[in-house]
Amino acid sequence: MSVSKRKSQPYQMKGVDALFGEQPITAAEFVPRLKIDLPLQQPRRYFEPQAMQELVESVKRHGILAPLLVRRKEHDRYELVAGERRYRAATEAGLDEIPVVIQELTDEEAFELALLENLQREDLNTVEETEAILELLARKLNLSQEATITLLNQAAHPERDSVDNVIHSKEWKKVQEVFVSLGKFTPESFRTNRLPLLNLPDDILKPLREGVIAYTKARAIAKVMDDKQRHALLEDAVAQDLSLNQIKERIKQLRADTQKQDRGEVATLNSRIDKTYKRLKKSQLLDDPKKKKRLEKLLTELESLLDGN
Repeated sequence: MSVSKRKSQPYQMKGVDALFGEQPITAAEFVPRLKIDLPLQQPRRYFEPQAMQELVESVKRHGILAPLLVRRKEHDRYELVAGERRYRAATEAGLDEIPVVIQELTDEEAFELALLENLQREDLNTVEETEAILELLARKLNLSQEATITLLNQAAHPERDSVDNVIHSKEWKKVQEVFVSLGKFTPESFRTNRLPLLNLPDDILKPLREGVIAYTKARAIAKVMDDKQRHALLEDAVAQDLSLNQIKERIKQLRADTQKQDRGEVATLNSRIDKTYKRLKKSQLLDDPKKKKRLEKLLTELESLLDGN
């Protein structure tokens, strides 16, 4: 299936001004789909299947209504910057040519623009958004992601002597500029509300990526340390669309049940200790040199355990 070429028409990508200052109105043009390559790194990784299929059907009927943003590569090829959903839909629909806007962008500008477009469209799920912003910060600072997180944490502790060096540094100025341009977080709100999710268990991160559970619910469920209990609660939360309050009530009940079970186990253990001691007093075990030696060894181990060794 091919789309006949239309006259080039002016098209202004949203968000460009916020990133790079005023940009000239750029004409959209059609290029062969097979000449467009996906970038090595994109902010977005998960595409909801039903929404994608609906977009494919729309593309089959109406074509691509909004041009994709690309940048030139060598050998008469292009790299996709923004519009991966439309690109995938065009591929599935069998389009031979795709309308694009071509911009000259650096690697950093391309990634930042892809992130901004997804944020404006609210296309990224919580995990993707957090990972993308962290990657953007790392690129701006020319640091690893681990070093970037360390910088955010250092600035959050005013009681430390080193904090003045951080918040008055060139690096911190770049951090603030990024969050101002994104307009969605402050450095502190991002650090406290978003970075913790990257440490969530894998079984929690997967449904978060797929958008089947809200971040606030996922964080609450992640507090359940027992793997089986957490997995069961997660399944119920998704299948029954439990509210955050309902999830918290379930967690409260799980903790009560666990405490009750722990008390029962302690009571059973105390009972075993009492019975064993009574049997020991009545037995002739101390009269047997071998058994006596073994008992002394066991007592030494018990004393060491009580001492915390």
